[in-house]
Amino acid sequence: MEIQGTAALVTGGASGLGLASVERLAAAGAQVTIVDLPTSQGKAIAEKLDGVSFAPADVTDEDAIAAALAGLAARGRDLRIVVNCAGIGTPAKVVSKRGPFPLEQFRKTVEVNLLGTFNVIRLAAEHILKQDLVGEERGVIISTASVAAFDGQIGNAS
Repeated sequence: MEIQGTAALVTGGASGLGLASVERLAAAGAQVTIVDLPTSQGKAIAEKLDGVSFAPADVTDEDAIAAALAGLAARGRDLRIVVNCAGIGTPAKVVSKRGPFPLEQFRKTVEVNLLGTFNVIRLAAEHILKQDLVGEERGVIISTASVAAFDGQIGNAS
């Protein structure tokens, strides 16, 4: 896929694999929007990198993600690349000496990691589908996951 001059959106883009994706895409010439929590370092990172902007949002917030995508369109950017890296971990055993793993913490993890990722996919796909074909493609959505899903470590119930 041609990256130079394309618009990309990276969730969880203010740290870890998300930040590495932002840096790599920006270095390849993409106009990148970091989507991360308002409390993240997203704004400071965007100010340091050419072609990078920050859209503070929680991936589970439909309106905030829609606004981030609308912001791209308003700046004349045709979204073609989405990288989902937003995710949280709530390490805990199913049951410990303190009692069972709080259901609300498990619910929040599933909400961010599963529903939030799907929220971004569905809203971004709508924008990507509006793009003209470049060769045989309109764009790409990449969703990352933790290797912890396959590792089964103690304390990774969620």
